[in-house]
Amino acid sequence: MVSASNKPAFLERIRVLPQMEEGDALKLLLSRHGETLDLVQALIAEKLLPKEDACRFWGDARGFAYVDPFASVVTEEAVARIPLDLARKAQALGLYIIDGVITVAMSDPGNERLVQRLSNAIKLPVSPVFALPLEIRDAISVNYSTEKSVEESVALLGRSTLFDRSDHSIEYIPPTAEHSAVAPLLDDIIHFAIRERATDIHIEALEIHSRVRFRVDGNLREVLTYPRKLHRALVTRLKVLADLNVSEARFPQDGRFRIPFGSQMGHFRLSLIPSSHGEKAVVRVMAMSGRKSNVTLEGMLMSRTILHPLRRLLSNPSGLIFVTGPTGSGKTTTLYAALNELDQASLNIATIEDPVEIQLPGITQSQTNAHIDLKFSLILRALLRQDPDVILIGEIRDLETAKIAAEAALTGHAVLSTLHTNNAAQAIVRLMDIGVEPYMVAPSISGVLAQRLAARICENCREAYYPPKATLLKYFEEEGLTEVPFFRGRGCPACRRTGFKGRIAFHELILVTEEIRGLISEGKGSLEITAAARKVGHRSLRYDGLKKVLLGLTTIEEIEQNTPLEWAT
Repeated sequence: MVSASNKPAFLERIRVLPQMEEGDALKLLLSRHGETLDLVQALIAEKLLPKEDACRFWGDARGFAYVDPFASVVTEEAVARIPLDLARKAQALGLYIIDGVITVAMSDPGNERLVQRLSNAIKLPVSPVFALPLEIRDAISVNYSTEKSVEESVALLGRSTLFDRSDHSIEYIPPTAEHSAVAPLLDDIIHFAIRERATDIHIEALEIHSRVRFRVDGNLREVLTYPRKLHRALVTRLKVLADLNVSEARFPQDGRFRIPFGSQMGHFRLSLIPSSHGEKAVVRVMAMSGRKSNVTLEGMLMSRTILHPLRRLLSNPSGLIFVTGPTGSGKTTTLYAALNELDQASLNIATIEDPVEIQLPGITQSQTNAHIDLKFSLILRALLRQDPDVILIGEIRDLETAKIAAEAALTGHAVLSTLHTNNAAQAIVRLMDIGVEPYMVAPSISGVLAQRLAARICENCREAYYPPKATLLKYFEEEGLTEVPFFRGRGCPACRRTGFKGRIAFHELILVTEEIRGLISEGKGSLEITAAARKVGHRSLRYDGLKKVLLGLTTIEEIEQNTPLEWAT
């Protein structure tokens, strides 16, 4: 990083390049072979060039491609070929192996002697690519994290006598949280969670011991148990990170914290509640700041019968569009994908979120702040004076925000938001339950998309099978499906023997027709609205889920688990 004393020297070197724009001057500096990697890191730290540009210019000038280890494919096979000690010493991370050649991210790919020694050690030809030292260091911590390494951290911490005391006074709490092994243990747990693709980390005290569980692909699994005496220190460490009251254990607390991963920041949301055996902490793993969102509606494998009418809805210049579903069902991801479809220079697009999960280039994003009473409704009122075309509201939670959103939709703005409801029709009813008058809901709402996630069958171990006829008759009316193969995962190292890797979304969409607007004005319920929607092609969540089963993307059991039976049509 450039210090205050030598920063002017870097800037002066830019100024002496005559008749050049600053960006061109920086590129020229990076292309000079005498320049060291320090310059690249300095330009990034001072935000004089985007990280991707600075690294690409520097790498291209030396004949090496730049790779971000946190955004690249990293296979277990490649990681396993380089021992941890060697990876750390050489600052090298195996990415993937193709045709017997291993591609390795290195901070010094031009060091031919080091590349050769690495090749001799792992007995494979090495194709080096460039990555920043900080990115390689943190990527090694994540990709080499295992249950064994976490257990070793627990064992090291458990040998300390500091945690044998029963004294839980305020003066005693901070030293335990700042103990030299507490922070590494929490780091190891978080690194392992990211490696396992966990969306949530549950840290909970039981009667005899404490445990850590990860939610992966929608399912919780236990990954670690540890002595109860360490629980208070681990939870307190989380409170310190989230800037919460470390001495308060009687009331729930919520907070957020960030951890650096290379040149990016990992964002986490923390929830604490008291329980009979001690506080339970749940950490939601959020997005990486600085990582571009490439999610698209096409990439979500959305059914054509959903995708095409949804795109028509998004093309409307005004109206309310809701995405509904429980917490963790991917609503925000779908809204981001919709904004990617809409993003163009001719539109003023703005969001109000809590928190901002992914930075979207070219879009104005605002974050609420409960500490200063900066609420959705307050920002939304101000935003309407900013000449917006499209507004994304992270969630409608109260009557004031709901009314302003409806008024915005009625005055020529496209408004996208989320609600927590079981199905699409209930979202319309929920607005009226919140207190928005039916005469405002009816003309303002354009459509509602309900969404759920199911675990996706692992591509590496997918196998065909034929379910019993009784099972087919329970879900399908069509004859002849007994001859159609269904799929499931056998379980393999790539999916941790679960048979699933990743998740797949399935949907239902209600388009608000004139008949439905009439029902809304009359204050009718979700059953009447759903019946009217069926007349124009509406299908239930389960229907779309079963289509994903027939496509071999998920299993009948996953759809059964994520949709109540009475929704079948």
